[in-house]
Amino acid sequence: MPQPAAPEPAAEESTRKSWLSRLKSGLSRTGQNFTGLFVNVKVDENLFEELETALIMADAGVESTEALLAALRSRVRKERIEDGARVKEVLRELLTEHLKPLQRGFDVERATPLVVMIAGVNGAGKTTSIGKLARAFQAAGRPVLLAAGDTFRAAAREQLVEWGRRNEVAVVAQGDGGDPAAVAFDAVQAGRARGMGVVMIDTAGRLPTQLHLMAELQKIRKVIGKADEGAPHEVLLVVDGNTGQNALAQIKAFDEALGLTGLVVTKLDGTARGGILAAVAAGSQGVRPVPVYWIGVGESIEDLQPFVASEFAGAMLGD
Repeated sequence: MPQPAAPEPAAEESTRKSWLSRLKSGLSRTGQNFTGLFVNVKVDENLFEELETALIMADAGVESTEALLAALRSRVRKERIEDGARVKEVLRELLTEHLKPLQRGFDVERATPLVVMIAGVNGAGKTTSIGKLARAFQAAGRPVLLAAGDTFRAAAREQLVEWGRRNEVAVVAQGDGGDPAAVAFDAVQAGRARGMGVVMIDTAGRLPTQLHLMAELQKIRKVIGKADEGAPHEVLLVVDGNTGQNALAQIKAFDEALGLTGLVVTKLDGTARGGILAAVAAGSQGVRPVPVYWIGVGESIEDLQPFVASEFAGAMLGD
């Protein structure tokens, strides 16, 4: 998440420790899959079989599980590892390397305004994530304009307007049943005219199987490009981390329809399925390894943070 002026080192370290604690706590159910596996254990095929079960139960997927265990077996043989704690260290290194392609910084200054289109299924946490990001972008010195592109659900529009009020951010909206593409067009033009740093466009939640609604998303994307050549600069999909393997189908469908540039993975707190990011990194079920910009492990503004592969790998293994 973009940050304001650099804090004092002590404050920054304290903030980081607080986040790592929340991340570990949030992924504790995923980490339980690995609890006790590396303590007073003989490093043999039984351990690898238990690790395979744990990774599959964490929704890491077959492809990534097989790749990680093959690499782990190779390291164990090569280094003649006989200590369970060292096996865990090596697995964390390998998992970090596996997840690293998903780690990418979000360049909020690459365009002015930076036009960000946000999609996702109902209940994934789109509107809440938009509110959190808006506050962070504002704090980083980038004025934000929001577009209430979910014109079919009044509650969604009202929720976004409330986030705008709290953050002192303007919101472009229409009445019920308005044209979401027109809202997006107006927002981009307004953002350019007002010198905004970021224009964030919410869209109505929809399932990938609702083809007419997916076509509507494509229309919105096209109209945004007419309002500002080269826009949208970012197309983000908000994914509920609790959906496990179902998330892969969502990512694939939305990517094919829109050409995703990044993911926001929410609600990882309390899930036993945190390994889904390993499945994304492996390209399971034909999914393109779309970068993960942010992950969320709670409701507060501080609980949405940039994805860092090493931190996630450690939390996933219960470290």
